[in-house]
Amino acid sequence: MAVKTQRILTKKFKEYDPMSIEGYISLGGFKQFENCLNRKSEDVIEDIKKSGIRGRGGAGYPTGIKLEQSKVVPGEKKYIICNADEGEPGTYKDRQFIEFDPYSIVEGMLISALVADATDGYIYVREEYFHLHGLLHNAIQKTQEAGYLGTNIKGSGFNFSLEVFSGAGAYVCGEGGALIESIEGNPGKPRKKPPYTKVRGLFQLPTLVMNVETLAAIPAVLEFGVEKYMKLGTPDSIGTKVISVSGKVNKPGAFEVEFGASLNDIINELCGGMKDGAKPKFLQIGGASGPIVPAHEFDLRLCYQELWEHGFDVGSGAIVVADESVRLVDYLETVYEFFLDESCGKCTPCREGNRQITHILGRIAHGEHDDALIAKAEKYARLMKEVSFCGLGKTANAPLLSAIKNMRESFFE
Repeated sequence: MAVKTQRILTKKFKEYDPMSIEGYISLGGFKQFENCLNRKSEDVIEDIKKSGIRGRGGAGYPTGIKLEQSKVVPGEKKYIICNADEGEPGTYKDRQFIEFDPYSIVEGMLISALVADATDGYIYVREEYFHLHGLLHNAIQKTQEAGYLGTNIKGSGFNFSLEVFSGAGAYVCGEGGALIESIEGNPGKPRKKPPYTKVRGLFQLPTLVMNVETLAAIPAVLEFGVEKYMKLGTPDSIGTKVISVSGKVNKPGAFEVEFGASLNDIINELCGGMKDGAKPKFLQIGGASGPIVPAHEFDLRLCYQELWEHGFDVGSGAIVVADESVRLVDYLETVYEFFLDESCGKCTPCREGNRQITHILGRIAHGEHDDALIAKAEKYARLMKEVSFCGLGKTANAPLLSAIKNMRESFFE
């Protein structure tokens, strides 16, 4: 399929002043929330389930099912948290929503809170986005002044409050439990599961944690029309996804694309091909914890099932493209230096596994071409995958293991 940019989730980007709620409302903003106030929560959830919206932060869990599960958890007070701690290297699509359409995030939180019976919300935004914090504070203030936040919203009996919380720059706080610990004023370290956050999360109360793009997609898809949206994409990956492309391409950027586009088409048609006419060598998809995809696999399509079947993943939608001038081992060493720096140190497999893998990759990069080193690094990576405490350690293995599986011969270049 030919790939072209879509304007469904990103329809309102640069169409209004993000400081102006009037501009958002003039484009149909908050209309979907108002519609949902007059509908049964179960019917709204069913529409979201039919739409095929999945978690856009990396896990890909069906959003409608997540809302349904959260709704049935008992509790007079429930929280919803927007995870805007976009710390995954190569991922910057959530920043686009904050910068160009912050009210869509707020409206998505309102709809989600309404159908899941949440009463209070936080937007947890990474410290490095300090220049965008004002946009979120302003959006919340203007939304409250317009009567869409507070008590008895629009006479419906629905109460919801919302505030912004700034992280402190820790990558691990992108993990739900660590994020919650951070809001509570504790060190940002993951929690033991179970209990899961939807049962016992923030301040030991039921908590729903959702990604920026996921939340913004809800009002956008309801506005576009669920039946229409279901005709886009592939049977297992309905609709569109915002991707962040960087690296050795002519036109890097954030793009909304229909699921089903091939990686080749994304590079050549959407991003104008490789920089300086170079040949592609590999790409990493899904962020720093995503797998390495060799160039001969670029015919694969951007959709969940097809990538899963080949050992890859959509993840956060980040795509970092490398050409033949990039040594695989140098790239991997940089990735694992990042993990080593960002590991919270709580569990030994992640803390020491990343340390040992980084050390081994450094040795290979400096000329120790020994297959035993690759085998040793692979052993550490598999151990991390099996016994690490949280998602950081459990997924940090993916770049190395996928590279060993698909590009082993490139380690000693």
